[in-house]
Amino acid sequence: MPIRIGTIIGLLAVLTSFTLVVFGFLKLFPLFIATPLLFLSIFYLLSRFNSRNRSNQFKGFKSI
Repeated sequence: MPIRIGTIIGLLAVLTSFTLVVFGFLKLFPLFIATPLLFLSIFYLLSRFNSRNRSNQFKGFKSI
């Protein structure tokens, strides 16, 4: 199973934003910037994992 570049970018973004949150707890970086970054990076990574196993079975199906 190949690891795609988007997954690697997502993992690096989660690690970086988690580090920023830790710095925010130490009052070295503002938490109101670090926590949305952590949320968005986790959301991006989970959406990458979720969209990987999509089926193209109903690709031609058009709803009314």
